[in-house]
Amino acid sequence: MTTTDRKITNVLIVGVGGQGVIMVSKVLALLCQRQGFEVKQSEVHGMAKRGGAVFSHVRFGSAVHSPTIPEGEADVLVALEWAEGMRWLEQLNPETGTFISDTHKIVPPFACRNRSENQAEVYSRETPAEIIGKVAQGYALDASGIATELGNERVANTILLGILSTVFDFDEDTWTNIIAKFVPKHSIDLNKTAFLTGRNWVKTATIPDVIAPIESVTSSQTQTYSNKLEFTPQWCKGCDICVRMCPEHCLELNAEQVVIIPRPNDCTGCRICEWLCPDYAIKLHKTALGTFPQGADSSEIKLDAG
Repeated sequence: MTTTDRKITNVLIVGVGGQGVIMVSKVLALLCQRQGFEVKQSEVHGMAKRGGAVFSHVRFGSAVHSPTIPEGEADVLVALEWAEGMRWLEQLNPETGTFISDTHKIVPPFACRNRSENQAEVYSRETPAEIIGKVAQGYALDASGIATELGNERVANTILLGILSTVFDFDEDTWTNIIAKFVPKHSIDLNKTAFLTGRNWVKTATIPDVIAPIESVTSSQTQTYSNKLEFTPQWCKGCDICVRMCPEHCLELNAEQVVIIPRPNDCTGCRICEWLCPDYAIKLHKTALGTFPQGADSSEIKLDAG
C-alpha cells in the first residue's frame, strides 16, 4: 500500500496494557506527521494497567476530520495480542485490509471460571491459519518469542512495527529515527534490531511461518502445566499489591518487605501477581505438560516456588 492510494489511511492498533500499543501508535502518528500528512490519533488507555484492553486509532491523509475509524474501514489492524486481534477483526476492511498479529497469548486472570489448578480457560480458539485465510493480506507470528530470543520480550511491539513498515512506502531510516525517540536510550540498538527483524521476516517468511498455529485444547480437555514463579528480590519495593490481590492468599512479605510464596501449592497460576506488579519483580513460567479430560484429578501438578 502506498500512502497515495487513498485520501485517508486508517490503522488500528490493539493489545493489552504493558505491551506498548500507545508507543506503536505514537511512532506511526509522528512519522506520518513528519511526512506532511494531517494526522488524527485517538486512544483508550484507561485500562492500560497491565492486562487491561488498550486500543488506538491512527488516521492520516490530506485532510482528516474524525479521529476514529468507522467500522469495517481499517486498512491495517495491528494486534499485539491474539485474542484482542480477534475481538477487533470486524473493524478491518474485509476486501483490502491487512492483518498483523503476534500469536502470543495473554490470558486474562479471570478467563478461568474455576480458579482451581489447571481448569479450562475461556480464550479465543481461532487459529492463525483460519484467520489468514479470511483476510486480504495477513501476517501472524510469535513476535514475543522472537523478541525473547533477541534479549527482551518487550520489543515484540517493535518487531510488529517492522512488519507494519512494509505495508507503507516510508523509508527504513525514517522509521528507525522515529522509533528512537520513543524508546529508552539504552534500548535503541535493540529496538532497531527488532524493527529490522520484523521487516526482514516479511521478506523471508514461508507460508507455515505465517500461519503457525496457536496451541488449542478442545472443550472436553484441560491443559496441564508445570508452574514456576520467579522472583527478582532486588526489584521488589514491598508495595504489597500482589499480596493483597492474590485470590488464593498464598503470597506474603517477609521481614525485609520482599514478596515470598510460603504456600506454593495454593497458587493456581492465574498471573494476577505478575500482571499487577509495577516493577516486573514477579514472572510466572508455565510449561505445558499435556491434556487430561475435564474433571480428572490433576493433583500431581504442583507449583514450584523457585
